[in-house]
Formats: sequence, C-alpha cells, structure tokens
Amino acid sequence: MKHHPVAAARLTDSELDQIRTLIEQRSAILFDSSRERFFSTRVREHLEEKKLTRGSDLLGLIRSSSIEYEALLEGLLTQETSFFRYPSVFEALEKKILPEVQERKFWENPRTLRIWSAGCSTGEEPYSIAITVLDALKFAEAWEIEILATDVSRRALRHAERGVYSRRTLEAVSSAQVENCFTPAKQGFQVRPRVRRMIAFAQINLAESVYVGKFDCIFCMNVLMYFSDDRRLAILRRFYDALEPGGYFLLGHAETLTNVPVKFEPVVFGDCRLYRKPGSIAPEPRRAAALVEGAQ
Repeated sequence: MKHHPVAAARLTDSELDQIRTLIEQRSAILFDSSRERFFSTRVREHLEEKKLTRGSDLLGLIRSSSIEYEALLEGLLTQETSFFRYPSVFEALEKKILPEVQERKFWENPRTLRIWSAGCSTGEEPYSIAITVLDALKFAEAWEIEILATDVSRRALRHAERGVYSRRTLEAVSSAQVENCFTPAKQGFQVRPRVRRMIAFAQINLAESVYVGKFDCIFCMNVLMYFSDDRRLAILRRFYDALEPGGYFLLGHAETLTNVPVKFEPVVFGDCRLYRKPGSIAPEPRRAAALVEGAQ
C-alpha cells in the first residue's frame, strides 16, 4: 500500500491526456469527459498493478509493447456482463425476430440464420443467443446457424471460447437450459460442444471496416458509447449495411438511435425497443404457390 500516494501523485493530467490520445489513435476508442473519473481511477490502478511510480513509465511501456497496450485497454473496457442480461431483449428475439426469420426463409435452401454479437465480452451474450435459438427455432438442425461473436479484447475472447462459467453466473439460465446446453466442469459448467459449434469468435475492433457478410440480427449492447459521434455514425451505417432487409438491430437499454441519420424503423415489442431495416418480412406466397403448381 505504500506505493499508492506516490503512484497517484506522479500521474499528471498531461500524462492521462497522452494515454487517452494514444488509445483513440490506435483503437478509435474514446474516453470522453463523462468517464473522466472512471478513466483516471483505472489507469492509476493499472500503474499500481505494474508497480510503476510515474505515468511517463506507463506511457513508455504501452508505446513500446502491444501486449502491454492491450493489457491496459482490457482493464479499461471490462464490461459487466451476464447470461440473459436484458430479459426483454431475449424475449423479443424468441417471440418476434426468430418467428419472422422462420417465416421469411421457410422456402430457402439452405435455410440460414446469422446473428452478430458485437462486443461479446466473455461470451455470456452469444451463448444466451444460441440457447434462445435452440429453444425457439423449430427443427434447428434443419438450419445453417452461425453466431458471430466479436470483441476487441483477446483475453475476453479466450474466456468465451473456453465456455466455462460458475454456477453463480448461470442464475438467469433455467434448469432445463443448463441441462440441455451445459455439462458440469471443474470450475462450474461448460457449454456443450453442439452449442459452442454454433458460434464463431473473432477479434474485431468495430472502428475498422471488416467484411463480415449479411445478418438477420445484430446485437450491439453498451459498446457504441466508447466511440466519438462521427465514429459511432460510421459504425451504425456499417451495421445497417450488414443487415438483411427486414433484419433487426438491438442496443443496450440506456442507448437510443434518436437524431441518427440511419434509416432504421423503431419497433417496440414488450419492454424492448428494436430497430428494423426496412424490407420484406414474409415469404412471397405467390412464388410459393407457383412452385407448388409447377410441381403438379
């Protein structure tokens, strides 16, 4: 504890600004004035963990080593996450979004379902999506299902790929879901292979333009707040382009798309606000009838 006042005294506002600027230049992630106290507290804690006494030492370290830079960034981006964190969102997925996809793609061969969990942290969100899909989709084995789970943090993704969670973190998962989707493991429960195979994990920074294909639904919970207004708008446009017509975009509860010039249609379902990309939501009955007639 003796180091505490020294570390605190030697981290100047100028050094904090330089660290903030470096992060924005490298990762496009912005810690603005609304998170000033959080940012300075986390950086000080990181200084102590590294047993450094000055901000300039930390700056030298993160400039010269990408591993050290990532370690600092991961400490700053640690997100509180849990299974089925927003129950109303998963209810909308189960009772509105998936039935629409099922109806729209009924005649397609192969039937594909693609969902993106952008900012997946330690994996609870994509696994919650997979469990919901298995519960909601009739004959899930007749579908080609891919859940893309991306995050900027390598450490979080390693945790997610292992798929091992303590009993406490599974509080919101029903006993039937635990039985169907998990097996007992040393540190709690491990996600079963058939659920893990539905998910592709990848390290992606949303500020970088990476082609990921088209999706029926995109989850982006409590991630956009880490970017500047301009960057946020560019990311939202990419999400819009990556959605299939009739696809849905989901944000965290405290987030909204008001005053954003992207052509999403807001849809309220229960306690959840969804954003829909305009386009077809049902199969074409005439085309289906023609196929049947043609077969006669």
